[in-house]
Amino acid sequence: MVILVGGIVLLVFVTLILILRNVGGGGTGTGQKITLEFWGVFDNKTAFDKVIRDFQAQNPEIAVVYRQFSFEDYEKEVINALASGTGPDIWMIHHTWLPKHIDKLAPIPEKIPGIDRPLLTFKDFQNQFVEVAVQDLAAGSQIYALPLYVDTLALYYNRDFFNTAGITQPPKNWEEFNSTVERLTKLDAFSNIVQAGAAIGTSSNINRSTDILMALMLQSGVRMTDADNANATFSRSVGNTPVGEIALRYYTDFASPNVKTYTWNNSQHYSIDAFTEGSVAMMFNYSHQAGILNEKASRLNYAITPFPQINETDTKNYANYWAVAVSKKSSLSNEAWRFVAYLASRDGISSYLAETMRPSARRDIIDLQKNDLSLGVFASQALSAKSWYQIDSSAIESIFAEMIDNVNFGRLSIKGAIQGAEAEVNVLMQRSRRNR
Repeated sequence: MVILVGGIVLLVFVTLILILRNVGGGGTGTGQKITLEFWGVFDNKTAFDKVIRDFQAQNPEIAVVYRQFSFEDYEKEVINALASGTGPDIWMIHHTWLPKHIDKLAPIPEKIPGIDRPLLTFKDFQNQFVEVAVQDLAAGSQIYALPLYVDTLALYYNRDFFNTAGITQPPKNWEEFNSTVERLTKLDAFSNIVQAGAAIGTSSNINRSTDILMALMLQSGVRMTDADNANATFSRSVGNTPVGEIALRYYTDFASPNVKTYTWNNSQHYSIDAFTEGSVAMMFNYSHQAGILNEKASRLNYAITPFPQINETDTKNYANYWAVAVSKKSSLSNEAWRFVAYLASRDGISSYLAETMRPSARRDIIDLQKNDLSLGVFASQALSAKSWYQIDSSAIESIFAEMIDNVNFGRLSIKGAIQGAEAEVNVLMQRSRRNR
């Protein structure tokens, strides 16, 4: 009888141990399974399913739940949720958001209890990821977010239009771009645009118009801000040359009927629609647009070529991407960073890229993508991608669009438009300093 009771006690004890193990414990040391909230924008749940499964298989004490938001509401939703204490542990940030939201982010920890080596050192970050990510996502030697991809502007062109015009190669630089535009643009007897050479020169009817202008400015050697990122300086001359004005004039001249490269105006259809319809021969856009074009116009005979350069020995391409960050208010920031570091590892990013077909932010995957017909151009350009310090990218986008309009509608001179835009950006920067 005593033996029977002892056996029952032993059985109950072993059962309790097994139950506790199944509940979790592991790396958290709490004996309970934890859940990380992960919020994002353009990627659906499928993009992260495999990498989350793989991470959870290695870390059964941690669950990761992904939630997708619409772009229009996302930033406001995150900020409000963080303020009320109900925000995510992990959230996607646009690469320009660090100046605006750095106070809401937890940098990657130097050491996590129970883990022998750092998740990612600053030197690792520099060696493993493209340069623009290091410039955008770190402050000092602290890393605030990790990128999964880096997209860049490239030139989409209609092969049929090129073939008809006898143009054998797409333009590699802006001089070639000018001559290509002239050969492809068709006007009627009343100077109405019948066929546009390229979607460039205006703001509201061109997708990512301000990105194109910013790319031109960076290629021209414009210093967008001062060395301390305290003031905008894009209207200032460099070496007595008004490089900002030159870039703005060059861009807006494509919408000026008085210039021989005139090819576009505000009455044209939206650039993506015009390209899909076959009313414009060239447009600038990012890699994701290829998938949209293939769905909307599967018979469209188009190709993608690198973004034209001013100086082909000093290549500069314009970056646009999102990265993964950890909330400063999260009580699970160490666990959150463990997941983010895994997500941004070679294995994690490979799973993500296989689902999303985006150009890699990791150097060790770029070589694998360079020969890909769809991604090769964008993968190669990630190595020369550039960005600039923007205190509020949405507001600055509006300011740059207004600057373009001020020139096109004759409201201001080139100098007046760019100086006015610079003054408005400086107001944003001063306001931000006061609010800190």
